[in-house]
Amino acid sequence: MDDEAILNLYRLRQTAALTETEAKYGRLCFCVADRILNSREDAEECVNDTWLHAWNAIPPEKPKLFSAWLSRVTRNLALSRLRETHAAKRGGSEVDLVLDELAECIPGGTDPQRVLEANELAEAVNRFLATLKPLERDAFVARYFYAASLAELSARTGWTVGKTKTVLRRARLKLQTYLKEEGLC
Repeated sequence: MDDEAILNLYRLRQTAALTETEAKYGRLCFCVADRILNSREDAEECVNDTWLHAWNAIPPEKPKLFSAWLSRVTRNLALSRLRETHAAKRGGSEVDLVLDELAECIPGGTDPQRVLEANELAEAVNRFLATLKPLERDAFVARYFYAASLAELSARTGWTVGKTKTVLRRARLKLQTYLKEEGLC
């Protein structure tokens, strides 16, 4: 079933929407959650929370790219769960490493001003990603959105681990410069 048909089931409030979503995107969402949480049980709960979120959000929300929307929801839920379960013990996981790598070039914090700038920052990052070569962009997104390990990226791109680290480091430096030019960092 195509995405538009699934979204139409949500709009009609038919529970078949959930079955179809799970059949088509269950594995993708599980992989996103499991990569972040590193726990099968927590990932399964997170995926179930994704389905609940989709049911409650559609309508009125109208995702343009349903797979990306579900991935984002799953990722955000998994990161929230990770923060809850590991609030006192920071460090050690691939997600912590990924977030630490990005911390030097993306402003953080939860004050109201930062929250208001979040959309502008997201748009700037998307514009920046469009400037990268396709393979670099794919590696960057896989690393910093899906928390792929360096070994996975090396296998995926055909680069050595050293080259992968270098490409990602250069991309982060370019992002930092780009965000400074945009006045966001």
